[in-house]
Amino acid sequence: MKKLIEMNLLKAMDYSQYNLLFKQLVEEGRTTGEQTPEKINYTKLNFSRTKRLDKTAEISVNNIEAFKSVSEKQTWLVISEPWCGDASQTLPFLNKIAQFSKNIDLKIVLRDENLPLMDSFLTNGSRSIPVIIMLDEDLNVLQTFGPRSKAATKLINDYINQHGKIDDVLKEMLQTWYNKDKGVSIVNELSKMVGSLKDTL
Repeated sequence: MKKLIEMNLLKAMDYSQYNLLFKQLVEEGRTTGEQTPEKINYTKLNFSRTKRLDKTAEISVNNIEAFKSVSEKQTWLVISEPWCGDASQTLPFLNKIAQFSKNIDLKIVLRDENLPLMDSFLTNGSRSIPVIIMLDEDLNVLQTFGPRSKAATKLINDYINQHGKIDDVLKEMLQTWYNKDKGVSIVNELSKMVGSLKDTL
């Protein structure tokens, strides 16, 4: 596992590099991986969401203090893709967190180019993203988070249990939920994770 993580970190992007790739894809009318009209359209849409959240995302004072108090060096390795809606709602907040903490280093790799890593961090057997892999200085896995907060996961599971599928109605419901939540659920969960790590390290 450590060897696999090492290999992925060597080719990982920081947030600015990831956004440059994002911008280039949108300008060229492309996406990463499979070039379907749907994924190309999602990439364009997600780039707009990411740019908006980069400007508007806020983190509470208490949570800022929690992230600032991380005393041991950590790398947060995120498995993502520009076409992924959940990733576009998560990465801007991860970037803000890393800016507040001098001990959190944010790195990003693409899922479809790194399937051995992805397949080591499946969610209920699926390649759901984004996945955040929290690593210590020796590249030991401390914790993982993703692809969504518990509240967003419940919304999706409840809908699937009732309707038996993921459809456009659910996607619109999820987007509305993200707009109302404003990243609070993601940040709160990550703050708690960081706090629990501090107690065990």
